[in-house]
Amino acid sequence: MRSKICLLDTIFSISIATSLAMLFGISADCEAAPAAASKNLAEARKGASAPAGAITFSTPVSANLTPDEQVNVRVYKQANRGVVNIAPVTDSDIFYNIEPQGGMGSGSIISADGYILTNYHVIEQARQIRVTLYDGTMVQADLVGQDPSTDLAVIKIAPIPNKKLTVIPMGDSAHLEVGRRVFAIGNPFGLDRSMTTGIISSLSRTYQTENHRVLRGIIQTDAAINPGNSGGPLLDSAGQMIGITSAIFSKAGQSAGIGFAIPTSLAKKIVPELIAHHGISRPDIGLQVMPTERGLFVVRVEPNSPAAEAGLSGPKLKQVTNGIIRWSIIDGNAADIIISIDNTPIHSEDDLLSYIEQKKPGQVVTLTVLRGGKVMKVQVKLTTAGPIS
Repeated sequence: MRSKICLLDTIFSISIATSLAMLFGISADCEAAPAAASKNLAEARKGASAPAGAITFSTPVSANLTPDEQVNVRVYKQANRGVVNIAPVTDSDIFYNIEPQGGMGSGSIISADGYILTNYHVIEQARQIRVTLYDGTMVQADLVGQDPSTDLAVIKIAPIPNKKLTVIPMGDSAHLEVGRRVFAIGNPFGLDRSMTTGIISSLSRTYQTENHRVLRGIIQTDAAINPGNSGGPLLDSAGQMIGITSAIFSKAGQSAGIGFAIPTSLAKKIVPELIAHHGISRPDIGLQVMPTERGLFVVRVEPNSPAAEAGLSGPKLKQVTNGIIRWSIIDGNAADIIISIDNTPIHSEDDLLSYIEQKKPGQVVTLTVLRGGKVMKVQVKLTTAGPIS
């Protein structure tokens, strides 16, 4: 028996018997099928009941969405065109003539004139930055400013003739609650503008950035976040950005249901300064320290820094003589050990720097220092550390 292929209209109503006949070629008349479908459709529109066994699709599928599905669709339609794919090009890529891989990171358009917010770790080693828009348009972006301590960066693309950019508005992350629904849009594994949903699993989490600073107030979510999502928006049900997806907790390097996002309350403080000054200026003390059981061991004192001017000391070279042989060793006992700052105990470098960053350049802090077995007070006048450009 010869099979027959019949083309039907998008909106159709066919009896099961006719469907089987068309699929398997059982004495079916292809020419009769469209007529039967038209008749059934006309009867449905008149309010008549469809023939027994008929399959009818007279109502648009979108009208049958649940309230939750309607929210999902609305958020995606509202925000997805504002999410870009960011592919950094490093020096090694240029040297070996390697094309950057898609899905290296994501970003959110935050202004109509082309400013894009992303993670610092997405563009950290980039010599060039390539941005792909929702419609496949590829453009070069310039680095505006970056801040390793908050893992945030701002890049910018030039205006594109006859193209209006979709801006993702920043929402309020200061009044979030565990259990609220959230949406993550990004480019996991290069799959552009993919959306996942979940809830806020916890608040006030911490994680360490690549320069060993600890970020506090981090949002935890179970929305799936994978490599390539970094820098993309975490959205609320109103389609506003409440966080910047930045990290996952996973032994396999893929989503395990524990993702982290930097809150927009922090981004709102950092972004204007990144745009205006291309970096963040913070009070500086000029120390490198290492935690020990007794306190923070001073590893290095920056020359001409506030710590150097205050007389703080790290390890020193010590000359050792054995007969006619002389050599130098590092004397760790000569290094200061910091116990507290302004009588506030500190246990890590982040404790020290976080306290200092609450101050202003020109202010004086008092360090309690263990030096040569004796406890003493050392006053240090802070200066400004220049931004990383």
